[in-house]
Amino acid sequence: MNTTPGKHALVTGCRSGIGETLCLTLLSQGWSVTGLARREVNFAHPNFIGIPLDITDTARLTEVLEIVPKVDAVIHAAGMMKAAPLGQLDPQASEALWRLHIGVAEVLADRLVDKMPDGGRIVLLGSRTSSGVAGRSQYVATKSAMTGMARSWAAELAPRGITVNIVAPGATQTPMLENPQRQSSPPRLPPIGRFIQPQEVADLVCYLLSPSAAAITGQQLVICGGASL
Repeated sequence: MNTTPGKHALVTGCRSGIGETLCLTLLSQGWSVTGLARREVNFAHPNFIGIPLDITDTARLTEVLEIVPKVDAVIHAAGMMKAAPLGQLDPQASEALWRLHIGVAEVLADRLVDKMPDGGRIVLLGSRTSSGVAGRSQYVATKSAMTGMARSWAAELAPRGITVNIVAPGATQTPMLENPQRQSSPPRLPPIGRFIQPQEVADLVCYLLSPSAAAITGQQLVICGGASL
């Protein structure tokens, strides 16, 4: 059903997991979607444009964003997990996590905010672990910083009606769940007895994009199946 004719969203990490599900959900709701991913993505949908791109290459990302037309929503769904206990931290891992989770978000917002109409939306994919968890300090540090960054943007953009929020899932059934780089801190099954599903996360993001969520800004919405209790 075409519920949002003429709306355009830019989504990162659209090749798999939450990003892929989100793109397909937005397309089914009538959005036009520009998807960014390391490798080529083609959903065979007339309203989808996929751009293969290493989004951590700031110069290249900036070039691409220059040619992106008016955008109503920016969703930074790309992410990575690296976990290690103190005494085994890899400085390069910290740099990579920061560059992807924070650096890319900064470039997206900075370059696209002037292309957004009043009432636009920015949604960042965070993590319910942002308040801290043993063995994941490097990953958690970036997701924690994301909260302060998003709240600052929300305060700055509120007069334009542009909302900025974080959707923070717990362990979600995506390829990242099987990532060998998190062996030192494996995912735990939430109290509901199953992992979060990508569609559940995508649906919450879509709600934040809707007119009904116009008064929600600067917030981190956790979806964790009771893991935070």
